[in-house]
Amino acid sequence: MMKAPIEALGQRVIDGVEEIGQMIMLTVETFFWMVRPPYRFGLFFSALDSFGVGSLFIVLFTGLFTGFVMAYQSIIGFAMFNAETLVGGTVAVSLTRELGPVLTGLMVAGRTGSSITTEIGTMRVTEQIDAMDVMAVNPIQYLVVPRVIAAILMMPVLVTLFNFVGIFAAYVMSVEMMNIDPGIFLQKIRDFVVISDLVKSGLKGMAFGLAIAVIACYKGFYASGGAKGVGEATTSSVVTSSVTILFIDYWLNFVMW
Repeated sequence: MMKAPIEALGQRVIDGVEEIGQMIMLTVETFFWMVRPPYRFGLFFSALDSFGVGSLFIVLFTGLFTGFVMAYQSIIGFAMFNAETLVGGTVAVSLTRELGPVLTGLMVAGRTGSSITTEIGTMRVTEQIDAMDVMAVNPIQYLVVPRVIAAILMMPVLVTLFNFVGIFAAYVMSVEMMNIDPGIFLQKIRDFVVISDLVKSGLKGMAFGLAIAVIACYKGFYASGGAKGVGEATTSSVVTSSVTILFIDYWLNFVMW
């Protein structure tokens, strides 16, 4: 009676381990092809535009309202202890250490990661990737390498912009709307946030960018089953990237702080 569910669970575990192994192999192969010519700068700048400019609006929009909400809720909470002056430092630390990198990663995974999977998956099911092999064009170097490099480089920039906009929004909410002293607000930020926090925030962004790009490219690269398969691969890409970001963030916190 229990054999079928146990077999199904075991098969899912085996498939998951196999998929992780394939992603690791894809990552290693990607870094191998990064240093080998030809260097396709056109594809690289196109990927930079997709990751950076393409994701800019949703990242800034999310950062703006995250800052508003965090400041408002922090003021309500600290007001119970007459400690509203701690709002600036608390919000800044929360954004730079945690919310900035994580929310930026989730937004980019949903926006750009899904786009990459759809694009590469469509190329797979329409046999364009097979045509590259026939023409002696390495598909990993052509499709994966530019996107991985762009993700690693652009994610720290997006995280920094998210943090800046979030802190600015918190300043507007606290100072302009809730009458917190601006000098104290800024002083607490200087007291609480150190340069290493900003550096670690950028390193988190780089790690998340690598994960997003590798997972998105992998899901598209091995998509099958026509249009339905591409849709399923895109959904799986976003879900897997989101879970991976949270998992990586958990362990990086122990390593960095």
